[in-house]
Amino acid sequence: MSESKMRIGWVGCGRMGTAMVTRLVAAGHDVTATNRTRAKAEVLGQLGATVVDCPRDLANCDIVFIMVSANADLVDVTSGAQGVLSDPAHAPGIVVDCSTVSSETSAAVRGACFLRGCDFLAAPVSGNPKVVAAGKLTLAVSGPREAFDKVRPYFDELGQGVTYVGDDEVARLVKICHNMFLGVVTQALAEIIVLAERGGIKRSDLLAFLNDSVMGSTFSRYKTPALVNLDFTPTFTPVLLRKDFDLGMAAAKKLNVSMPVSALCTEMVVSAIGAGHVDDDFAVLLLEQARSAGLTLEPENIAINDGLSGGKQ
Repeated sequence: MSESKMRIGWVGCGRMGTAMVTRLVAAGHDVTATNRTRAKAEVLGQLGATVVDCPRDLANCDIVFIMVSANADLVDVTSGAQGVLSDPAHAPGIVVDCSTVSSETSAAVRGACFLRGCDFLAAPVSGNPKVVAAGKLTLAVSGPREAFDKVRPYFDELGQGVTYVGDDEVARLVKICHNMFLGVVTQALAEIIVLAERGGIKRSDLLAFLNDSVMGSTFSRYKTPALVNLDFTPTFTPVLLRKDFDLGMAAAKKLNVSMPVSALCTEMVVSAIGAGHVDDDFAVLLLEQARSAGLTLEPENIAINDGLSGGKQ
């Protein structure tokens, strides 16, 4: 396959899928996209992508990327009646799944691809639509190395960091570990912010200090506007975070790894969901921590750079 002539297909045009396809189209690649709700894919059609009705219509593509929400969705768009593998005469050369799904589901889809003679790469991502737009998406990829090398130019268009981590489904565990760490860090931030505020320290001042210290990170800077101004517009919900904690704790049990901090954070996320925070951003853990301390937080309503748009906080 000549890289310059590869036919690229895309399944899943939600917030993340749309942002990722937008980068590929902007880089000059021809992309054919489909989504369960076609209207979401039509937005990409206005940007230059070709829109088709279902995953089966992508069977002639050289590479098909997938970005869906759950295990069942991945199975459906690959092995389902209208999936990319459902055309008996054609199958993609390489299927690349960027979703966050279980290792068991990933392995099943890999097997289905093998039976159709196509390679499968597990390529879960770290980031959200704003991170994608800023060119800071990262990916962990596992599967056949030769297939990875063929897809690498497209991975490089999607973000700033691509790490090949090995064979089969190991990228799934990398992503689950990442998201568990995300939850643990956010809960820790919530706790120290509430402690500081109870002591009379403004959230913006505490976070400015932390972000300029050795403890600061791209993540802490990025989340600072939300934590200071209490803007919980969703980038990643507590429901999705709980899914990843559940997957991670199941892996820990299987591998005989004790994870007491992660176990406690799982319960904190469950508590946030029980309090009704199902559609908020997972940074809403801050509100739950404040509530447990009997503290009512108010937005500071100040402009803060999130570190993704340039400039210093």
